Amino acid sequence: MLDHIGFAVSDYARAKTFYEQALAPLGIGVVKEVTAEQTGDHPAVGFGNNGKPFFWFAKGDVSRMHVAFAADSRDKVDAFYRAAIAAGAKDNGPPGLRPHYHPNYYGAFVLDPDGHNIEAVCHAPA
Repeated sequence: MLDHIGFAVSDYARAKTFYEQALAPLGIGVVKEVTAEQTGDHPAVGFGNNGKPFFWFAKGDVSRMHVAFAADSRDKVDAFYRAAIAAGAKDNGPPGLRPHYHPNYYGAFVLDPDGHNIEAVCHAPA
């Protein structure tokens, strides 16, 4: 199951304004924003509902996609990371907590053979 998806946009402010207006009728709005310092790159915004962001974007290379798969345990996040690296992925963030998203956010990030940012994430407490 997918947990969330993210992609790059060429104009962050324009995209944010567009999606705030376009997604409002669906009950989807800004749930979380993270700073460039927190992402290590550019500010990012997560849209969703009921406190859960599932649609993210940031300014960046518009040819790269981010997909996060939901894992029901931290052990499975670790296993995903090991398997992906063994299959030829490049490290893009080893398994660990990402408390700038929320206190229990445990994720691992790899770049697939085409450079897409693939993640496994567990939201459950340890």
